[in-house]
Amino acid sequence: MSDSAPKMTGEINFDGLVGPTHNYSGLAHGNLAASRHEGMVSNPREAALQGLAKMKALHDDGFLQGVLPPQQRPDLAALRQLGFSGSPSQLLGAAAREAPALLRAVCSAAGMWTANAATITPSADAPDGRVHVTPANLQSSFHRSLETATTARVLGHILGDERHFAHHPALPATPAFADEGAANHTRLCGEYGAEGVQLYVYGRRAFEQGPEPQRFRARQTLEASRAIARQHGLTEDRCVFAQQHPEAIDAGVFHNDVIAVGNGPVLLYHERAFLDEESVLDGLRERMDALGEPLRTIRVPEAAIGLETAVNTYLFNSQLLTRPDGSMTLIVPSECEEDPEVWQAISSLILEGHNPISELRAHDVKQSMRNGGGPACLRLRVVLSEQERAALQGRVLLDDALHAELVAWVERHYRDRLAIGDLADPALVEESRTALDELTRIMALGSVYPFQLS
Repeated sequence: MSDSAPKMTGEINFDGLVGPTHNYSGLAHGNLAASRHEGMVSNPREAALQGLAKMKALHDDGFLQGVLPPQQRPDLAALRQLGFSGSPSQLLGAAAREAPALLRAVCSAAGMWTANAATITPSADAPDGRVHVTPANLQSSFHRSLETATTARVLGHILGDERHFAHHPALPATPAFADEGAANHTRLCGEYGAEGVQLYVYGRRAFEQGPEPQRFRARQTLEASRAIARQHGLTEDRCVFAQQHPEAIDAGVFHNDVIAVGNGPVLLYHERAFLDEESVLDGLRERMDALGEPLRTIRVPEAAIGLETAVNTYLFNSQLLTRPDGSMTLIVPSECEEDPEVWQAISSLILEGHNPISELRAHDVKQSMRNGGGPACLRLRVVLSEQERAALQGRVLLDDALHAELVAWVERHYRDRLAIGDLADPALVEESRTALDELTRIMALGSVYPFQLS
């Protein structure tokens, strides 16, 4: 499809570019894929190109596709804050000797998973008619908590017109308000421009006792989800707060988007996704019915696809997208296609069922998958009206020219091999800064990185 062809929906999927320090450090507690591949040699160039290939494929199909820049890594300011000093070479060398876990953390490329960047409420749902944005504090893990300030700066620039966009501060960075962004938030609606229902999923309560996982800690609290809803001016009659099943978290379902995906009026979920499935569905149906749009559910039973298999293939960490005729396409990781049992089961449940999903498509994002993130992790969904899209700042909507420039940029600057030991290489600092400085010019972002502001 040509760049001049009309786009299909008002929803933009903003994918995160994979950063130059893409590596397998196994930093994510409760993310089994990240743990399994800890210490492996990564390929940053291949990872970035795989992500761009997925973006281009969706753009070519007519879906609105956006791009978000990676974080600045290594984060030398974090090392200085923790007591290290000296030149970049001295900082990295000392960290490698004295605190190798910290070095891996400040070199994390996890910011590519922009599903965790923020929680977004469309203007159709907000009382003031603006798009509301809250960057995630990501306080559950040190390496991800380093992302919040740059994320807020980037989103504040791209969505900078105060007539259309309202930005809120990240929640207090304490365990009580642990917030992992849109990975635990799903908006259900009819048309994208119509009012919708917000499904907030949490893993634990901070101020009350209740069921909790035993093996892995829950990353999202009820208190954080409620605080974001209040920030955005949302009322209880348009929100459902659902608890993740603790057994799912213990099986490696660290975010809700690893076990459920929604789009329009459709919710595709595993039977072990929610602690109280019946109550969650009743609440969603009641609120959707009030909007005149019946909820359409696709329940995948444990007997068809076991919880362990769902986590290993990231079946539910998929993108569900609406096509012009109202039918939907499900974009799954290629691991699903490579597992005959999963591919057959999901094909039967979805394509042979009475639901809007008419196409099942696999994409190769293996470099991301080995670090624990599938197609849904890589994108932040933002519903915008035509006026709001026109108010976007920077060159952030993908077209053929931008894609070609970004591919060439990756090929110029990214290494094709990065071992954990390479993170102490001071040349990586200069390589990354040179690449990011050029990227901000390509994307017309201005100065958004700490090294550009100092």
